[in-house]
Amino acid sequence: MKKTILREYAKLIVRVGVNVQKGQEVLIHADLDQPEFVQMVVEEAYKAKAKLVTVLWNYQPLQKIHSRYQSVKTLGDVPQWQQARQQHYCDTLPCRIHLISEDPDGLKGVRMDKLAKARKLSYPILKPYIDEREGKQQWCIAAVPGIAWAKKVFPGVRASVAVEKLWEAILSTSRVNEDPVKAWQEHNAQLKARCDYLNSLGIESLHYTADNGTDLTVGMIPQARFAGGGETSRQGIYYNPNIPTEECFISPMKGKAEGIVYSTKPLSYQGQLIENFYMKFENGKVVESGAEKGAELLHTLLTMDEGAAYLGECALVPQKSPICESGLLFYNTLFDENAACHLAVGMGFADTIEGHHDLTLEQCREMGINDSMVHEDFMIGCDSMNIDATTRDGKIVPIFRNGNWAF
Repeated sequence: MKKTILREYAKLIVRVGVNVQKGQEVLIHADLDQPEFVQMVVEEAYKAKAKLVTVLWNYQPLQKIHSRYQSVKTLGDVPQWQQARQQHYCDTLPCRIHLISEDPDGLKGVRMDKLAKARKLSYPILKPYIDEREGKQQWCIAAVPGIAWAKKVFPGVRASVAVEKLWEAILSTSRVNEDPVKAWQEHNAQLKARCDYLNSLGIESLHYTADNGTDLTVGMIPQARFAGGGETSRQGIYYNPNIPTEECFISPMKGKAEGIVYSTKPLSYQGQLIENFYMKFENGKVVESGAEKGAELLHTLLTMDEGAAYLGECALVPQKSPICESGLLFYNTLFDENAACHLAVGMGFADTIEGHHDLTLEQCREMGINDSMVHEDFMIGCDSMNIDATTRDGKIVPIFRNGNWAF
């Protein structure tokens, strides 16, 4: 891939993604797959007048070794130096950039029950720091190709060819064209117009149906609003948390979901795949689930804590979107969730509550925002999906027909 195009992508992540401000610190999480591109992002951050840029490297093979040999207690420990680092992040609020490229099957064979137990030990220690930063930081998740990931998406070709093809797919769906900044300004405006219409309806619930058996009704929080594209931090800084993105999303009312929903794409969770699964909801909670592949892993996800079996997000994505029309299955939630309507179990988004900047996180949760240590999106959209909104004044308004917007 030409370096000039990659520099445009790096600039997009820094300037439009996290929107680095003069004097801010920047924290980059990246795997070892594309160090030259990470270098470009670091340089672009400094060009944007960042005070300090720090890179934290991840490597799945090391994760597997650590999980095999460390005890649950050691894996779940949060030593004082790590807590001090978390406090530093609360004090400085660095921009967070996540450059994902991991192998969808990279943690295959790892004991997920062991990792789940370890996370349950560490999360109560980390949660106060996470809550303190809620809504205050700019963050962006974007992607770069890894060899294993590229071979998964494009099997049967040489590794170098697969990586180049994945680069092309990432850049195309991320709107890295002749003027990516302008393209994202126009895209954000279109998403906002969709959200404005949805918010004007006064939606009380959404009813999802599809030929595969999906029949689910989800209740909305009266104060919640649909959002999409860019967001504004409590500090008043506009940023784009996901590159790419095609969704209009909202956090539903905890405890208000009835029916059954079937997945339409695999879910990559903790480096392993869950495929062809379903969830049945009663009183907002998953009471039954199953999967052709990864059923035990799905159960582990849904039992991570009390909130893991409740919904945290409803997202609307038409089949007529660049990622879906590419015809590719990315085996990566960032892309696959933006190719289809999806739901998420676990944590809800406080920033979908109107006036959330003037509310505490606890007040948002009292209104019905779900709280959990997990937030996992799973895809449910398909060509036969219909969605109807019931409004607070009793009207039935079509939102989706045959997988696409009905307005």
